[in-house]
Amino acid sequence: MIARICKTLITISLLTALAHSQEAKPSVASLSFRAFMHDPSCAVAELHLKDENGKIVKLNLTPEELGKAQQTIPVDGSLILFNTARVDPKNPEPSVAARVAVPKNIKRAIAIVIPGPANSTPAYHIVLMDDSAASFPPGASKVLTLVPFDTALEAGEHKVLCGPGKVTNLAAVKKLDPYNMAQTNFHYKKNDSWIAFSESRMKYLDVFRQIFIVYLRPGSNAPELTTLIDQMPRPAPAK
Repeated sequence: MIARICKTLITISLLTALAHSQEAKPSVASLSFRAFMHDPSCAVAELHLKDENGKIVKLNLTPEELGKAQQTIPVDGSLILFNTARVDPKNPEPSVAARVAVPKNIKRAIAIVIPGPANSTPAYHIVLMDDSAASFPPGASKVLTLVPFDTALEAGEHKVLCGPGKVTNLAAVKKLDPYNMAQTNFHYKKNDSWIAFSESRMKYLDVFRQIFIVYLRPGSNAPELTTLIDQMPRPAPAK
């Protein structure tokens, strides 16, 4: 019981740290975003949002990949998700499932939706990633770390430390074999030792971007990995 309470408190601390790191000034511009629900214990979820016309619509969620892009107008500078399609405009707070501040410079985003601890309000947290080519260029990767200890990623010529509760950027991997593949290893630190928890060969191409999510299942001490592959749109053929 004590261990479970400690893990809940750690989860709250990590999600709070992510939320504080994403504080922003209010934004009124339209936001285009794609969402992914990261909930290993429940593959089905239904959330809603206001589209750019103010209509409540279903959030696009697709298992194991990013959903289709949607448009919304941030409310008081925040992206807000609702747990129901019927929202009382005079009292929307009871229907709020998640919210996150949207920085003024972000026009396109990726929203990773994460369930909070049991009985938390709101029920979900959102990690917002800038989806612009400048922040997330073709071939690059991002690592979202949802564990309370250091992890590390070794991919091709890169070795990066991934701090707990942070999003870490990884430049495009260039040290590849003839098949455009590179060894990709994740480690976590336990006491004074580094222990591998994922080892694989991955293909790295400029038409792909990767989002790695490092997390813990309830009752487990070793982290696990979810990998999202985002295929970049192909340029329109020249006329």
